[in-house]
Formats: sequence, structure tokens, C-alpha cells
Amino acid sequence: MKKIIIITGDPNSINSELIYKSLKKIRTNVKKKIFLISNYLLLKEQLKKLKYGLNFCKVKSLNEKGENGKIKLLNVDLKYTNPFNVNKLKASNYIIKSLDLGHKLAAERSDVGIINCPINKKLLRKNKIGVTEYLSSKSGIKDNSEVMLISNKKLAVCPITTHVDIKDVPKKIKKEMIVKKIITIHKWFKQKYKKKIKIGVLGLNPHNAELRKNSEEKKIIIPAISYLKKKGILVEGPLVADTVFIKDYKKYHVLIGMFHDQILTPFKTIFKFDAINITLGLKYIRVSPDHGVAKNLIFKKKANPESLIRCINFINEF
Repeated sequence: MKKIIIITGDPNSINSELIYKSLKKIRTNVKKKIFLISNYLLLKEQLKKLKYGLNFCKVKSLNEKGENGKIKLLNVDLKYTNPFNVNKLKASNYIIKSLDLGHKLAAERSDVGIINCPINKKLLRKNKIGVTEYLSSKSGIKDNSEVMLISNKKLAVCPITTHVDIKDVPKKIKKEMIVKKIITIHKWFKQKYKKKIKIGVLGLNPHNAELRKNSEEKKIIIPAISYLKKKGILVEGPLVADTVFIKDYKKYHVLIGMFHDQILTPFKTIFKFDAINITLGLKYIRVSPDHGVAKNLIFKKKANPESLIRCINFINEF
């Protein structure tokens, strides 16, 4: 990628610390590709309070070269009193404007990738959505083909339903949704890595509901797997969720779970910060660190930048 957009995200967070620590570690030639979407004064004041020194300058477009040695910044207006305790409504407006600007710039060009730093999902104003769903909606995706892929060099995982309450998961799972998301994943790996991948699909219920006739496994998941196999996709399942992460996960490139915590909890337990969140199915590549805003760590200088650094390197190499 020639241009890397980093949306600094939620102001009430560790994001400014992550930005500073990440930019101190990455190579100079990569820094030159980076454009921050942020509020200039907010970021400047946050870094000052943290006693971090970072040189950046305002630019108005992705075509500007900026000032020598300084990180380029596209300014988004924001009024605030306390830089680490911004009013909820103002923070929400700011985040939405930032995401919209990043989406617009990336959708207009083929050489741009987006990273968004962590965001409190409540600030997106719509119930039970995250950035994956927000940008999918902005991109006009209406068939549930977008994918949240949590990935590192050893394994990738994908929840079929994302930010959905447990009680609503069975109602949301459909054969067509499973098929579309796995086809999206299969195509992406084939295009990016030029290889055919092996995909494992978890069941929904404990012990796959013993494959009872009226179970989701029998009615939805197995028919989806059968359809995908006929399409030439190397897919197996339904796998038993309570044992697959002991060692069998090593047999697969990607594991597909039916809901968020079923697949992300064991993945994060095994790999910690060694992962990034990738949205597949958009016209552009979008990634984010695989963790939250961590308000409890503000001023403690304990924020781990490794996931953001991996995001930057991933887009740079894309």
C-alpha cells in the first residue's frame, strides 16, 4: 500500500499512547506512508499530558507530502474541555466523522488501507454494531457477506454472528450467511496468499446437540458445509467447540464459529495480542487492533502497541 490511514478513534482511550509507541518502532519508509485522521489539538494535548514527543503536521489531502520528518494529519473538528474525558455526544460525532472520512478516502482510491484504533461501540449510535458492521453498511453491503477475521500467522478465526446477544444467535444463523462468509474468506486467501486453505466450522450447541434432527447443526450448519464442499472449498465440520482449541485447531488455516465469544475467547487466550482484526468484503482493506479502548490504562503507560504495529505492517505489505 502507498497510503496508510490510521483513524485515531476513541479520544477516551489509550489510543494516543498506542500511536506514539507504534510510530517509534516502525521503519521511516513506512512512516512516510501514514496519514492520521484525528483532531490536531486533541492529539497534541494528549501526548503532552503523557509526556510523549511526536512531530506531526496538518494536511488537507492524501496527495500532500507534509513537512519533512513529520507525521501527516487530516484534521477532524472536535470541541472538548478534558482531552481524556470528552463528552459522549461530541466523542460520538467525532468518531463517526473520522470513520466516514476514512471510508470516503479509501473508497475513492485503490492504494489506500485503513486502520482504526479502538472505539467504544456505544459511540456508533446503533445498537449492537461495531466498526465491521458500520463500514459494511457505508459500503452498501446488505447480504451479510462481510467478514470479521481475527488473524495472525498461525491461525485465523471468524464469528458468523458478530455483536449479537447470545439469546439471538440461533435466530440469526442461516445457511446462506455461513455460505457467503466462507466464500468471502476462501476468495480472499486465494487472492492474497495464492493458496487453498483448510477451513473448520464449529457447531453451535454443546456436543453439536448430538446431531439431533431439529438441531441447528442438522438443519443449518451441515447443509452449508455440504454446499461449500460441492463448490470445491476444503471445509470440515461441524467441529466440537469445547475441544477443538486444545490442539486440533492446528490442522486448519481458519476456524469458523457461530458467535463472537465462542471463537474469540479461546483464540485470545492462546495468542494474546498477536492478532489483528480484518474486515473482508469491502472495496478496501480495513484492519484494527484486536483489543478495546482500555480506559483503565490511561496515564499508566502500560498499553501494548504490538497489535497496532502488526496492523501497520500488514497494510504496508498488502
